[in-house]
Amino acid sequence: MVSVVVSFCVSLLFFYVGYCVKNEGDRTLQEPLLNGNYGNAFELRETKGSDTVTPYSNAGILSLLTLSWVGPLIAFGNKKTLDLEDLPQLDSRDSAAGAFPIFRDKVEADSGAINRVTTLKLVKLLIILGWKEILITGFLALINTCASYVGPYLIDSFVQYLGGKRLYENQGYVLVSAFIFSQLVKCLSQKHWYFKLKQHGVRIRALLVTMIYEKTLTLSCQSRQCHTSGEITNFITVDVERVGFFTWYMHDGWIVVLEVTLALLILYKNVGLASIASLVTTIIVMLANVPLGSLQGKFQKKLMDSKDTRMKSTSETLRNMRILKLQGWEMKFLSKIIELRDAEQGWLKKSLYTSAMTQFFYYGASTVISVVTFGTCMLIGIPLESGKILSSIATFRILQGPIYSLPDLISMTAKTKVSLDRIASFLHLDDLQSDVVEKLPPGSSDTSIEVVDGNFSWDLSSPNPTLQNINLKVFHGMKVAVCGTVGSGKSTLLSCVLGELPKISGILKVCGTKAYVAQSPWIQSGKIEDNILFGEHMVRERYEKVLEACSLKKDLEILPFGDQTVIGERGTNLSGGQKQRIQIARALYRDADIYLFDDPFSAVDAHTGSHLFKECLLGVLSSKTVIYVTHQVEFLPTADLILVMKDGKITQSGKYDELLNIGTDFMELVGAHREALSTLESLDGGKTSNEISTLEEDVNISGTHEEANKEVQNGNANDKGEPKGQIVQEEEREKGKVGFSVYWKYITTAYGGAFVLFILLAQILFQVLQIGSNYWMVWETPISADVKPPVEETTLIEVYVVLAIGSSLCILVIELLLVTVGYKTATILFNKMHLCIFRAPMSFFDSTPSGRILNRRYYLPSGRELSRLVGVSRAPIIQHFAETISGTSTIRSFDQQSRFLETNMKLVDGYSRPKFNMAVAIEWLGLRLDILSSITFAFSLIFLISIPPGIINPGIAGLAVTYGLSINAITYTVIWSLCNLENNIISVERILQHTTIPSEPPLVSEEENRPDPSWPAYGKVDIRNLQVRYAPHLPLVLHGLTCTFHGGLKTGIVGRTGSGKSTLMQTLFRLIEPTAGEVIIDRINISTIGLHDLRSRLSIIPQDPTMFEGTVRSNLDPLEEYTDEQIWEALDKCQLGDEVRKKEGRLDSSVSENGENWSMGQRQLVCLGRVLLKKSKILVLDEATASVDTATDNLIQQTLRQHFTDSTVITIAHRITSVLDSDMVLLLSQGLIEEYDSPTTLLEDKSSSFGKLVAEYTMRSNSKF
Repeated sequence: MVSVVVSFCVSLLFFYVGYCVKNEGDRTLQEPLLNGNYGNAFELRETKGSDTVTPYSNAGILSLLTLSWVGPLIAFGNKKTLDLEDLPQLDSRDSAAGAFPIFRDKVEADSGAINRVTTLKLVKLLIILGWKEILITGFLALINTCASYVGPYLIDSFVQYLGGKRLYENQGYVLVSAFIFSQLVKCLSQKHWYFKLKQHGVRIRALLVTMIYEKTLTLSCQSRQCHTSGEITNFITVDVERVGFFTWYMHDGWIVVLEVTLALLILYKNVGLASIASLVTTIIVMLANVPLGSLQGKFQKKLMDSKDTRMKSTSETLRNMRILKLQGWEMKFLSKIIELRDAEQGWLKKSLYTSAMTQFFYYGASTVISVVTFGTCMLIGIPLESGKILSSIATFRILQGPIYSLPDLISMTAKTKVSLDRIASFLHLDDLQSDVVEKLPPGSSDTSIEVVDGNFSWDLSSPNPTLQNINLKVFHGMKVAVCGTVGSGKSTLLSCVLGELPKISGILKVCGTKAYVAQSPWIQSGKIEDNILFGEHMVRERYEKVLEACSLKKDLEILPFGDQTVIGERGTNLSGGQKQRIQIARALYRDADIYLFDDPFSAVDAHTGSHLFKECLLGVLSSKTVIYVTHQVEFLPTADLILVMKDGKITQSGKYDELLNIGTDFMELVGAHREALSTLESLDGGKTSNEISTLEEDVNISGTHEEANKEVQNGNANDKGEPKGQIVQEEEREKGKVGFSVYWKYITTAYGGAFVLFILLAQILFQVLQIGSNYWMVWETPISADVKPPVEETTLIEVYVVLAIGSSLCILVIELLLVTVGYKTATILFNKMHLCIFRAPMSFFDSTPSGRILNRRYYLPSGRELSRLVGVSRAPIIQHFAETISGTSTIRSFDQQSRFLETNMKLVDGYSRPKFNMAVAIEWLGLRLDILSSITFAFSLIFLISIPPGIINPGIAGLAVTYGLSINAITYTVIWSLCNLENNIISVERILQHTTIPSEPPLVSEEENRPDPSWPAYGKVDIRNLQVRYAPHLPLVLHGLTCTFHGGLKTGIVGRTGSGKSTLMQTLFRLIEPTAGEVIIDRINISTIGLHDLRSRLSIIPQDPTMFEGTVRSNLDPLEEYTDEQIWEALDKCQLGDEVRKKEGRLDSSVSENGENWSMGQRQLVCLGRVLLKKSKILVLDEATASVDTATDNLIQQTLRQHFTDSTVITIAHRITSVLDSDMVLLLSQGLIEEYDSPTTLLEDKSSSFGKLVAEYTMRSNSKF
């Protein structure tokens, strides 16, 4: 029997070595056997690892068998902290770039298209893709299982041999050889089995992430509404990880059957018919575990759903942290996230306690089976001998595996099915309609865009199309302007031309390539240069021409790194105008045939707007087809065709002069503009128009005045010698050993660490009782049937049962305490981290991408650093994913999908590389530990057979061998647990990093410093020598401002883009703390009071109008402070009452993520509604009317005049007409006050800069370009 089993194991192992290992890619026998051991060590030292392919690809047989091909990397990691560039590239079969095209072809061949993939088809495709790995790992699992039962089978013979019963000469050496060889076969097969499973998991993760990413690039806008960016991010961070991890369980089903069968055969040999009792008990114990497994699956589904909801809310909150802090809402949103986490934790708690019971069954199962088996032996009269008991105990210990793995398998299968269903349902969503646009080859027609009887709708189920009866013909080279009131369908018309809008009927033809500039700037994290090039090759002359046309040269001179400056997430370190001009530069550099501009000039000042229109639309793009949406009437006269939109229809079209004579809709817009101009004329006393001809000569359109240049130089001179650096820094990564303080903080987080002692005591007691029960059975049973037992069988079993029950209770206590302490610790760390993040200053969010924050979830030198690299390299995938989701329209309009997919695959491979190397590093370590343990075991066995009989009790010697059989597993488990602990404690280390973020000043100050409830009563703002910089390593933005905004007066703030207007407002709200100087409101220094006390008393309509997923009510009144009547009153005042009444849910009608089902202008009006509800004494308008037409702007100004008569209103505006009725005007330039006086006084001074700005605006409005 022994020879058969050993022969079988050996033959299978040789088959694996000779065939499976050898056929891993293009590896030839001509390579040296130790290839990958020495040569690669030299290679790693001499070149960067990222320049080479993993040694695994071309390692020799011996190197593969012993895993020595990874040795050089581990040795290298011992000498130096590993970085991502030290890791070699993956083999093409493991990389996303190499494997995904093959996988996609299989998907399309099987299903026709990705959106027809079902869960079943996805599983089938994953199996087909990895059938070789599945077969190889199956072989290795079979070898390992057979080898693991050789020891228990031989123990009885070994004990009999030591007792003097010797069947043949050299039997001892044969038994020792069989023991050792089975252990070596077991350790080799197990390590390769585990490595191959992990390798396959890495590959599956890479493929699924790439597949989901590609799907994101093709989703229709309607499908996009089904999932928020947080939910889509969860697919890659949670569901894909789980599917990849399931590879670990894929053979468990048949292995359980094989292990139980082999165990019963050995038990039958030892205890005869009592093995039937063992079988029945095993089945009962397994069946008892099944309900726990199904419960676990149910809890996991609920847990995933609640996690989705929380992640969605968290990612939205992080994206909009600026507006939350400005409004003083961050703690309300934190409490909302904590509530969602509480709901999630309810399911987590149930899942954990179910898992604890499963663990209890796992450890208690072998005890229950052994008690029943030995009790049956006693009842039916089968004599118990120490050798047979030891063989049975060793078998019971192995049986723990299948008993535990069955419910775990059921649970994991349920979890994986949930994840696969979620992924398949996402892949099943509709893509963009491919037949919306009929694309004609460039140059094949003189018509660039043609729409015939077009009806389009965002919601195909809606009876009212979004765009109705659209008929439009745009010839090559035409300039087409689109105008209309807020919500009339202007942006939707551009989406229609881009092919983003589902078509109901009609014809849409487009001839040529497209470039698109969105109304809300979409900027990628990265260098300014990369944002402009956007995948195109650098042509320096063309690049410089674009910078000049977009008026970016001056900005780049000011920025510390020029066009190499790294932009923060969503362009946080740029002004609104700078972001918009970078967007325009990106479009210009594209050199497309058709340009679509969605009101890009509203985000820049009058001067820059004139320059952009003249240099870009009429200059660089003079021969191109351009459709531009605009609210600025002054840009309409030069258009070859003007489209006037209302309620989703083109109500009028024609040239400017024609439309003036036709109709009402156009006259509404132009009339409002003329009214604004007449106000300007009356204020100026008619001087401006007389000065235009003079100013045309004086004003340099390029924006590089002598004064501006001087100020730039002065700014640079002031900052000379100061430390400068990028605002977005590399992600912080600890190096070296994890400090003891991290472990201590983790241990003492919950209950001060009090339960840790009880857990240790329970663990020690468990081990004592386990060993004691086995020792008792061996010591008190005879070595053979002809020796009289020392004690009665009933006493033997009774003591054994007591000891067994005691050990089982210890396990229950351990598991319950571990779950309780672990759950409490996770809760405390979660709440502490979130509080620290929400209380972090705005500079933290400007310099930290949200993907990095969302990634803070849960040998040694090399393994530790590889684990850290896994954590660090995961964040860029999440970040890139989130950016892509928000910019799909722009990416698709530039036809950049393939480039973005390629970038994603590089990032995925960057995550897979440390994951792959970590997988092999742990098995490399395990293999060497197992061999060391096997050598120790071998010496022990040789010693036992070498000493004369009678010196050692054979039963006790057999017990030692029984434990020796598991020495490999114990050694490996101890070391693996220590390594795994250190690798996992890195998660705690990363969370603790975020609990030490420097906090903003207190939300509420001490009672004696709290302002009076009526503060501010007058609204007087004194600014004294104010100096501000965004970070210690960045230059000053404001250079010592001193001025006073008098209470109850209206102050307008103007200046070129990037002059410091928005920075001044952020300082007023203390989003940025002053470097020097102070701001005093009604005799209180704002730096001495709590942030909530300050921000809750001020109101702001910000530059970027923000809406949150929820309802109209929750967007206007998130703190739930106002009645419905008050909310309706505010909606009517801000011109949205009728729009909301049309909606089915009225105040409870839904608002999608980022308010995407509302137009930009409507979102701006919602922000107006918020301040009308709040009625603060100080109101700040930061480009509040940038996204609305002139008529709506006039209405907003009228509303503000009416309802904020006694308030201090501070207005930042690019439209000069918005500040002309102000009491005072402050003109900023390069962070300095250039002028501050009443508009009338400034206009009387012919040399004033404000006068020049007004003249430019008037000149632009009255003349054709």
